[in-house]
Amino acid sequence: MIAIQTEDVDIGKMITAAKQRGTGAIVVFDGIVRDDDIREMELEAYEEVALPELEKIASDAKKTCNLLSVDIIHRIGCLAVGENILVIVVGAGHREQAYEGSRFIIEAIKAGVPIWKKELRKDGDRWVPGEHKHGCRAGK
Repeated sequence: MIAIQTEDVDIGKMITAAKQRGTGAIVVFDGIVRDDDIREMELEAYEEVALPELEKIASDAKKTCNLLSVDIIHRIGCLAVGENILVIVVGAGHREQAYEGSRFIIEAIKAGVPIWKKELRKDGDRWVPGEHKHGCRAGK
């Protein structure tokens, strides 16, 4: 499942779905709103571009990192401290592939998917600048 949604995520259900024949490792990334002088966080997405980009990242990760399954759910809307923002669940035959695939996906999302975060802080609001890093080492 690749989705952008306002609703929370059932991570347990995602893990169960990733347990398919040949899976020897599942890695879960759960990005949450941290209590860093933040009251809450607003997330916005250009969904018409972001969703196809997430699908492409998932497809690229499967090929590049030899993954068996990829699920990505990114939330938007107003989120409180402790709530899930982004959940990535990857399944692979071996742990190295699963770890590498998860890292590839999060770095690709941070580098180029049009989803923006605004921190509503106790000392004033601020948009979080994007990150531009590269993930998975191709060919490994």
